[in-house]
Amino acid sequence: MKSVSPEDIGFSSARLQHIDNAMRRFVDEGTLAGAVTLVARHGKAVHFEASGLIDVEARRPMQRDAIFRIASMTKPITVAAVLMLFEEGHFLLDDPVAGFLPEFRQTKVFVRQTAHGLEVADLERPITIRHLLTHTSGLTYEDYPEDPVSRIYAAEQIQRMDEILADKVGRIAALPLAHQPGARWTYGFSHDVLGRLVEVVSGQPFDVFLRQRIFAPLEMTDTGFYVPEQNLHRLAPVYRPDGRGGLKRDENQRDRSKSPAFLGGGGGLVSTAADYGRFCQTLLNGGALSGTRLLGRKTVELMTANHWTLEKSPFPPGFRIPNGYSYGLGVRTLVDVARSGVPGSLGEYGWAGALSTYFWIDPREQLVGVFMVQLVPLNFRPAWMFQVLAYQALIA
Repeated sequence: MKSVSPEDIGFSSARLQHIDNAMRRFVDEGTLAGAVTLVARHGKAVHFEASGLIDVEARRPMQRDAIFRIASMTKPITVAAVLMLFEEGHFLLDDPVAGFLPEFRQTKVFVRQTAHGLEVADLERPITIRHLLTHTSGLTYEDYPEDPVSRIYAAEQIQRMDEILADKVGRIAALPLAHQPGARWTYGFSHDVLGRLVEVVSGQPFDVFLRQRIFAPLEMTDTGFYVPEQNLHRLAPVYRPDGRGGLKRDENQRDRSKSPAFLGGGGGLVSTAADYGRFCQTLLNGGALSGTRLLGRKTVELMTANHWTLEKSPFPPGFRIPNGYSYGLGVRTLVDVARSGVPGSLGEYGWAGALSTYFWIDPREQLVGVFMVQLVPLNFRPAWMFQVLAYQALIA
């Protein structure tokens, strides 16, 4: 993105300084090791800064080209890949996924645990591609100990990284769903299954499809499932609170120096703020960037519309989404600005990642914000503060 004077496109340079000040406070108080923040309007960057340290132990300053594990910010990219195939006429959103992934023809639904084992029921309706896109499929993660199906996932080690996508999806399909498809919103492996759908429909490995159809055309040169050796020094370590007001390295992160066996469409990618900003700008532009069109304008509108039909929030208690948001296809979407507690516009959309990364796109203001950090357990307070400070600097 070309950088311009903030005043040229309706921002105050003085007020944008509040972002730098806030990031410095988060670093000084030991909340963050470092961060990269990007704000763009009308396709032009008005703020693109690196704060703090990429490597606390070596005292290396954070750089704007730092590479981050984006975790669930992978999901909107996977959705874009699925919608590209949707636009080519390969399927409709309400088509049963079993028509493409036959392993789901025998999938059952969990009812209860008994002394004699699991009680399961047949599907009342097939799992559709829309169910996967909207996290209403009944697939879950193994991170919810209160959920019996999540405990089954944990016992089966569904999150292991040493199996290819086809094998992973086959094992998932053999386990019961947490609920009937469409019954409620459950965060889980739905987008990983969508990655396998891309493979089957396109005839290409998922990483190859993403590289050839999305990353190369958008010049997202630092986005992928691993970091080449020559760029490993740019990969930001993950930090966690040390219990004494500081930070320590989190040693539980998998090796990113080589392509993994499991190409996870739900959380496997690494990227930079600049690369992810180009993806965001593509969506904001209605599916096109610099002469390259990935999606049609109406398809992006479909992706970012509210697909949750009930008045209550789709998100379960404790899920880290502010009030006022509902859900589209792979993104949250703002339906009540006042309830969110953050300045914004109806129709603003975005998502986040488990290592505290975050982005938003505001079509009304033609605004993009990208927040890159590596912090566990996830802490979205700095990201939400960043969003507040970006909007307060908007003066025209």
